[in-house]
This record gives sequence, structure tokens and C-alpha cells, in this order.
Amino acid sequence: MAGGAICRDCEAEGDAPAERCQACGSPRLLHHPELDRLSIAHVDCDAFYAAVEKRDRPELRDVPVIVGGGTRGVVTTACYIARISGVRSAMPMFKALKACPDATVIRPDFPKYVKAGREVRRLMGELTPLVQPVSIDEAFLDLSGTERLHGTSPARRLVRFVRTVQREVGITVSVGLSYNKFLAKIASDQEKPRGFSVLGRQDAAAIIGERPVGILPGIGKQTEARLARAGFALVRDLRERSPEDLLRLIGRDGPRLGRLARGEDDRRVETERDAKGISAETTFGADLSRPDEIEPLLWRLCEKVSLRLKNAGLGGRSVVLKLKDRDFRLTTRTRSGLPATQLASRLYGPARAMLRDECDGRHFRLVGIGAHHLCPAAEADRGDLADVAVVNETRREAAIDRLRERFGPDAVQKGLAFRFGQR
Repeated sequence: MAGGAICRDCEAEGDAPAERCQACGSPRLLHHPELDRLSIAHVDCDAFYAAVEKRDRPELRDVPVIVGGGTRGVVTTACYIARISGVRSAMPMFKALKACPDATVIRPDFPKYVKAGREVRRLMGELTPLVQPVSIDEAFLDLSGTERLHGTSPARRLVRFVRTVQREVGITVSVGLSYNKFLAKIASDQEKPRGFSVLGRQDAAAIIGERPVGILPGIGKQTEARLARAGFALVRDLRERSPEDLLRLIGRDGPRLGRLARGEDDRRVETERDAKGISAETTFGADLSRPDEIEPLLWRLCEKVSLRLKNAGLGGRSVVLKLKDRDFRLTTRTRSGLPATQLASRLYGPARAMLRDECDGRHFRLVGIGAHHLCPAAEADRGDLADVAVVNETRREAAIDRLRERFGPDAVQKGLAFRFGQR
């Protein structure tokens, strides 16, 4: 297929470059020099909630639709017609209706959306067993080695999958295809809605180089601003510096960001069955939005995960933050490539940074924290010349653990745990 093209409307193959499909006349041709060598995909449903509502109410097909309102009073999802007028997710409803006064507003129907999401997930499972859900409406897929099973390349099988979802579920999806997860996610955002974009090794650096550093996994708004102040506004700014410089200027996360800036990402597509980690979570009595409200609860969760790691004789090399908002939309953020640890303080540092990046006015009902990429305890918290403090932290937490074992879990508490409710 090298040098060929696939029609996204009829699946016919032809020569590339060509302006239209020779079989059906469609201009939606997919071609790329590396097309038959790429197998990591990111699939994202287009304006998912609004798309499901339009599917069930055909009279709304060509009108602006906003899903949201209620006690939350903000936009949950807006269709692409409404987005042309400036409507965005999490926008207050009064602003959305001012921007698009003709919009039809629909209250969310989450059971219906869950059902549609499961239908899409089932079709993903027919492509490959290596499906990593990110949320109800998106997932990563690894189609490596599926050519023999399907009798065709991952790219062509994905084209067929897109058409099947539209026919059987009644909504559209966008696909990004590349050689790793980071670039597949970037590609899926390129041409929404109904997009299918490809990023290969030959063009990845040029495509992402002029993008802001906020496109990198694990970078929120506050971290993006901090990097900009340090002289790293664009991805190419990171790519042009050595790992040693990035470590000195940014800290431990610097080398990871440098690798991503060069298009390097070794994260595997992990199924729910394979994603091993130790975690804890809590649901709030009332929705919370400010970081200073959530941080004390996050600290207690880090202590729980730390104790479970110690009891299991394990350490973790990545920290995963989980947040669920009022509308049950799940957000997960990950910091990978960290020194292996069992310590609550070492889990809390990156978790707190990710939390602050996500606190943008949304109201959350749940927070969770997890340690992933587990390893034997002997590999954790070993320290080095650049991190001598870890020895004292390990001794301090061990002493606290002994006191709690003897006198109970509340015998010793960090001041952070008492900030909640003390204003």
C-alpha cells in the first residue's frame, strides 16, 4: 500500500496523490508514505453528547445544540454548529446563549450516553484486544500484528471501523494514527469532526514543533505558564535543549518533556486488565472547585496509597490523578518517568501540581490518586547525589508509620490534613 491511497467513503484503494476517489468520486482520500507501517490509534467521538442527541432527534441535525444547563449552569457539550458561534464546554450557560441565542438546550441524559459509548467500545474490541479507554468517548488502540487477523492493514481496518460506527451507532468519530500514543492523540485533533489524520516519523517533528508546550501530556495551564517563563513556550524550544539542560532548568520532568518534544513516547496501550497500580479515591460530600479545598483530601489519599505500597513491598514510577466532575465526566492525568517511590510526599508533589492545573472553575465530586508502573520496593526511594533529601523523608515517614501502627491512624497528622474547613 506504500504510496497508495484509501477512500474513507467507499474503502477503495487507488494511487496517491489524487484529488478524488476513482471509484466513488469522494475527495476524502487517506494517504501517507508511512500509512502501512503505523498501528497506534486514538479514537475520539465527535461532540459526543450532542451527537447522540442529534441521532435520536433528526430534526436537530442542522441546528445548534447545547447539552448542559440544570443546577450546574454550564455547557457540557456543544455541537460543532454551536461552536462556530463561540460556544465551548464548561462555558456558563448565559454566555453560551448570548453567543448562540438560537441554540436548542438539552439536559444531559447520561445513561443514554453510557450505552452509546459501550457500543463504540464493543466495536473497538472487534479491531484489537489492546484498547485503553481514556473516557466514555475516547480510547487508544494498538493494532500491531492484526494484519493477519483482519487480512488488511491497521489503517484500512480503521477506515472500515469509522464507517461501521456511523452506520451502527449513528455518530461520527475522529481518528489519529501514528507510531505512539502522544502523536496519535495530536493527530486525532487535527481535522475534527469526521477526521482521520496520520503522523509518521518523517513529519512529526515539523508538525508539533511550532505548537505550544501545553499539547504535551501532563502539562496543564499553570505548568504551561511556568515553562513559558523559563523560555519554553513552543515544543521546539524543548527539543533543542539537551536532557541535562532540561533537568537543570525544569527539574525531573524536563527530560521526559524533551523526549516527547522529539516525538518519543514509550507508553504502552494498556487495557483495563493490564493497567496495574495501587490507588485510592474519595467522593466528596459536596462538590468542590478550589485546590485548597481538595488538597487536604488528596494528601490523605496519598498517605493511603503510600501505606498500601509499603505493605505490598512495591514502589511506583508514575502518579495518576483522577477527577470526576458534577456531570460524571472523568479526567485522568499522569506523570510518568518519575523516580520509583513509596513515599506519600513524593506521590503528593506531582499529584498536587496536576490538580492545580485542572482546577479551572469546574466543580468536582470525586478525586483519586494512583501509583502505577510498579516495581520492587528495593528500587524505590534510593536517592542519589542530586536527591539526598529522600533519605530523611524515608526515615520520617517510617517513624510516623510506626507511631500510627502503635497508637492508631490519627496519632500523627501533617498540618495539611487539617486545612480543610478551617477558614
